[in-house]
Amino acid sequence: MNESVKEVTDNSFEHEVLKSEKPVLVDFWAAWCAPCRMLSPTVEAIAEQYSGSLAVVKLNVDDNPSTAATYGIKGIPTLILFSGGKEVERVVGATSKESISRMIER
Repeated sequence: MNESVKEVTDNSFEHEVLKSEKPVLVDFWAAWCAPCRMLSPTVEAIAEQYSGSLAVVKLNVDDNPSTAATYGIKGIPTLILFSGGKEVERVVGATSKESISRMIER
């Protein structure tokens, strides 16, 4: 994982995501998930592209089940865009950099 994408946990989620001053894109993933691994370079590219205006974090659903349960994560990868501590939009499954950008730009 590169330095523009931060790992969050059940313990740090509230501080890093819900209380963030800027919008946060959360990548819910697991190590065994092939589509998650495929999406990882795309998520890193998004983090670099929006580095000043958006925080990008990853949450391992196996290691942090309570946050995953709170947001009803049924399939991974799931990307959720948070702004002002609220869920704004979500995409389930591997997706393109363009569709993630459109989600952020809205």
